[in-house]
Amino acid sequence: MARKLHELALAKLIVAMAVGMAAGLFAPACVIRALNSFGGTFAQFVKFIVPLIIIGLVTPAIAETGRGAGRLLLFTIALAYASTILSGALGFCIADTVLPRVVSGTIAASEAAESFPAYFTLKIPPLTGVISALAVAFVFGLAMASLDCPVLTRAFDDAKRVVTMAIGKAVVPFLPVYIMTVVADLTARGALAQVCGPGLKIVVTALATTWLVLILQYCIAGALTRRNPLKALWTMLPAYFTGLGCCSSAATIPVTLRQVRANGVGEETADLVVPLCANIHLAGSIAKITVFSAGFLLLSGGTLHAGAFAEYVLMLSVLAVAAPGVPGGMVLAAAPVAESVLGLAPQNYAILIAAYLSIDGVGTACNLTGDGAIALVVDRFRSGK
Repeated sequence: MARKLHELALAKLIVAMAVGMAAGLFAPACVIRALNSFGGTFAQFVKFIVPLIIIGLVTPAIAETGRGAGRLLLFTIALAYASTILSGALGFCIADTVLPRVVSGTIAASEAAESFPAYFTLKIPPLTGVISALAVAFVFGLAMASLDCPVLTRAFDDAKRVVTMAIGKAVVPFLPVYIMTVVADLTARGALAQVCGPGLKIVVTALATTWLVLILQYCIAGALTRRNPLKALWTMLPAYFTGLGCCSSAATIPVTLRQVRANGVGEETADLVVPLCANIHLAGSIAKITVFSAGFLLLSGGTLHAGAFAEYVLMLSVLAVAAPGVPGGMVLAAAPVAESVLGLAPQNYAILIAAYLSIDGVGTACNLTGDGAIALVVDRFRSGK
């Protein structure tokens, strides 16, 4: 089912981009301006809903993780977050080394071409900023994990359902339309052809980065557990290709569990680590979106600053807990952060979304395969050998 949904979403994305290119080539200026009016308003709505996603989804996740947290659970969480943050740092290092040599500010250069300003853009200011929303999520999440708050717990559970429904009904269905408007505008301005070549280089760099993440994860796990890292990684390949196809860590849990146990991990350890890491360990997604953000920032004529990307990665590592339950959750949640921290323009981020979702399964496959490396380390820690 997850694979069918992914294939349907990808088909919609391809159709949207094709329609956008056709509109940009043949539609009159008034149509492009009308499309830009919708695109600008939709971008405002996404910025509005992201803080609600954080409060509605991250808060219950923190509360649920914190309840009954034992030594093994805390150790697993620490490993998952360390892996996620270090993968983001690796993604930036690779992007900073490779992409400036092959990517230039072609989008920024095209701004001098004929523009098609929107007739109007409905301003929808968010109720709070991303940082404030994260602070609220931590305060209430930790309080709910420590105190007996049944009313508050039910309230946030209901908020989670509301936010999930809003994303499913008001964001995801219109995302292809939004991408269509951006592609139409880029095509009409003659900028799309300039983006395709560098965009492909960014995609290849992101793909190679996720593979490097996995190799490093298993080399470290192998050194700590005295296992052959290549053999352990080879054992996890069925889980990798399953995740690549269905693009869902949750749907791949049975396969991941089977392969983790085949690597010699104890059943109790596997039963703890795999479901937990499916929700909090998103090393592949963080590495991939970091490379994409760096690449499209360069395409926009920006520069890469290590300090800004350090803040970006740390914030996304927390936002990541909301991603598994939301289609395209990671790339949507990162939108206002990319704008506020990195300075990436919304219209350029829309092209990033299209490129990111085109290989969405790559990040998922890396995430769940990396869960196997964490399971090896946790099993060693549990046995004390």
